[in-house]
Amino acid sequence: MRSLEPRSTSKWTVFGDRAKLLVERHWPLILFCLALTFLVSGLSLALLDVWSTASILLVSGILLVLSCLLVEIVSKLRRKEFGLDLIAALAMATALWFGQYLAGAIVSVMYAGGHFLEFYAHRRAESGMTDLLSRVPRSALRINDGEFTEVAINAIAPGDRLLIRRGDVVPVDGTVDGGPAVLDQSALTGEPLPVHLSRGDVVSSGASNAGGAFDLIASKAAKDSTYAHVLRLVEQAKQSKAPIYRLADRMGLWFLALTLLVAAVAVGASGDSVRLLAVLVVATPCPLILAVPVALVAGISKAARSGILIKGAAVLEALSKIDIIVFDKTGTLTIGQPTVSDVLGTDDPDALLRLAASAELASAHPLGRAIIKEAQSRHLLLSKPVRAAEVAGEGVEAMIEGRRVLVGGPAFVRSRGIEPQVSVANEASALVCVDERVFGAIRFEDPLRGDAVRAIEDLRTLGIKHISLASGDRLEVAKAIADRLGMDTVEADLSAADKVEVVLRTKTLGNVMMVGDGVNDAPALAAADVGLAVARGNLAAAAEAADLVLLKSGLSGIVAALEVARRSWRIALQSVAVGIGLSAIAMAFAGLGLLPPVQGALIQEAIDFAVVLNALRALA
Repeated sequence: MRSLEPRSTSKWTVFGDRAKLLVERHWPLILFCLALTFLVSGLSLALLDVWSTASILLVSGILLVLSCLLVEIVSKLRRKEFGLDLIAALAMATALWFGQYLAGAIVSVMYAGGHFLEFYAHRRAESGMTDLLSRVPRSALRINDGEFTEVAINAIAPGDRLLIRRGDVVPVDGTVDGGPAVLDQSALTGEPLPVHLSRGDVVSSGASNAGGAFDLIASKAAKDSTYAHVLRLVEQAKQSKAPIYRLADRMGLWFLALTLLVAAVAVGASGDSVRLLAVLVVATPCPLILAVPVALVAGISKAARSGILIKGAAVLEALSKIDIIVFDKTGTLTIGQPTVSDVLGTDDPDALLRLAASAELASAHPLGRAIIKEAQSRHLLLSKPVRAAEVAGEGVEAMIEGRRVLVGGPAFVRSRGIEPQVSVANEASALVCVDERVFGAIRFEDPLRGDAVRAIEDLRTLGIKHISLASGDRLEVAKAIADRLGMDTVEADLSAADKVEVVLRTKTLGNVMMVGDGVNDAPALAAADVGLAVARGNLAAAAEAADLVLLKSGLSGIVAALEVARRSWRIALQSVAVGIGLSAIAMAFAGLGLLPPVQGALIQEAIDFAVVLNALRALA
């Protein structure tokens, strides 16, 4: 018998926990259903002339909702927040006082139904962000001395070898080891096509394995990885409270005062105390309670589905008012990766490029990778470097097919006893020496993003009045980019502190958004009214510094973010204005005795429903 007791207790404990979780998740629906059941049952018995039982049911419904409402009001007051729910509580209490149980029951159903509509609208609006949260991996398969162990992702440490199976979500940032790997990064970047990666390529957490299993060498712990930062943005967005919420609270005080004034005048002028209840019923300010959060959360969700993570409703509001934009250059307007733009000083550029790329096979420098990529794009056959040696950041030396090849800057070439004969017209150029003489030079550039020109044009169309470039690059390089994009001003040779100064100076002209791509832009991103980070490899650092992050690689998301913010803000204000306006008109009719409490409650319910539907337009 004793052995059965723990099992029985465990079963009931599990049942109780599940029931508690079910109630917490669906409490708005449960409360609405109970209130509606009491109302319908009471009405049915009233039609059968069973008035005593009908009254009990109607009063029970009112007391149930009123008690829940009072708990919420007290909770808000403890947080020093004034809730508009107070008017609804006054309406229900007044209905009980005057014995208008049917009107009070309708108000209770109206209030419970309004909160259920808000709950449903939030669930619908947050669907874009919830998709990200639902993909969080809980464990990973770690490989240790040939043994496979399932471990929680929090137990993964940098350097761990993990097996990423087909369909798995990559749990931490790392590098491919033993590829190739085919990854679906649509949840992070919006890119619909799978990405093919090779050994040594960087993988961001949150991507899904769309190909065969591969080994991943973890480079970060789960809490420091890309996906964890993205999820923190999502949680901040869901929990934030915009200034318009506080505006609604302030309006609530005035609206409560107006309601009591209209009710007092109506009762004083007519001597009919029932008009007090009628005014309170139609004054229940559900449009303010529901419209603002629904519209703003809907806008945030729509942006998330488009690969734009906004840190909260306050950011969305600030974004809607932006009229000046300051851009960083490298990695923001440009792709942030060097490419070969020209081969100089030789009649056989392919031969020079082939030798240089063969030598650079021994190097991991970004310029070396650009040379190799250009050679591969020209389908040049590369040779294996022999006795290769690299001086970090300066150049590489190797024997290629029995010939001594050097690739690097002028200082590196001189250090090897060779005097350059070719003029280097660009700082980002590399000399190529073969058998003790300069064979030619390779010039590099950081090309514009493909959609940069169109994005700037679209921003002008949206009414952005001033667009400027703030770059740490040389003036001639920055000016060439600014002229090509038709920017209003350009400042170059800037440090991180200089960029902050530019942003602060520009803020005197209007509401400023700073657009950057990483750590060096973080101070300027923080100084602007809105900081927007264009995601690159350093997404984690950018996400911490910025107010919103473009997970897609293109700049069209900037335009989309502004459009979503402006539209959501308009819909929120429109919903409040229309809802409160209709409620005010209904209050006037109620005060004149033309709208009895029961009919007033039904009309207010229709107003609430229309306001929520209008707010949900922000999702479209």
